[in-house]
Amino acid sequence: MTIRAILFDKDGTFVDFDRTWGPAAFRVMDRMARGDRGKLDRLIQVSHFDEAAMRFRPTSPLVAGSSADYGPLWAMALGVPFSAAVTDEMDVLFVEEGLAGLTPIGDPAAALGALKDRGLVLGVVTNDSENGARSQTARLGIDHHFDYIVGWDSGHGRKPAPGQIQAFLDRWEMAPDEVAMIGDSLHDIHAARAAGVVAVGVTSGPLVPENFEALADVVLPSFMDLAGWLDARG
Repeated sequence: MTIRAILFDKDGTFVDFDRTWGPAAFRVMDRMARGDRGKLDRLIQVSHFDEAAMRFRPTSPLVAGSSADYGPLWAMALGVPFSAAVTDEMDVLFVEEGLAGLTPIGDPAAALGALKDRGLVLGVVTNDSENGARSQTARLGIDHHFDYIVGWDSGHGRKPAPGQIQAFLDRWEMAPDEVAMIGDSLHDIHAARAAGVVAVGVTSGPLVPENFEALADVVLPSFMDLAGWLDARG
């Protein structure tokens, strides 16, 4: 079946996760600790963050999760009850700090423009907030290439559940085998599998090809290799 649409994960797929979110997350943790080094240390610990390297360890819940997933850990580290107020503050701060050091992978504008020239429908399916995704794609000058942008808070659930992808299929009335989901984490691949779409793994994030093994339909070095993959499919 011909691929008619491609859905992209964001962080680790077309946004450089470590260079963008390592420094940004430290600044968010520091701001939420409000000058209390003990609280900052606890946030660093529960986030599996390497302060010296300014990057997350592969085991970090922030690598593929949303603020709804690791928010309870942060609330515990801060000594406050977990509530929507906690995730709301986290999301606002992550939008601000994520824009400050936003670093793309490759040349998203050129790659996405070429895919649109093929007549493909493009979307973003992320566990970041929808506002965060829209803000970053706008800052990168690529928001106009996307026909669909959803985050964990858009009302369709979050990966690895398939709701965000299923909502796209329903809206665009496409068959699952006409759509590819591309991402750097197993959450992306599991969501793709659950929705029945083509699962494309990329090693531009923390995972290596062996991590994807039989789970993904194909593994590429980065999203910049999509055009070649589409050509090879015929």
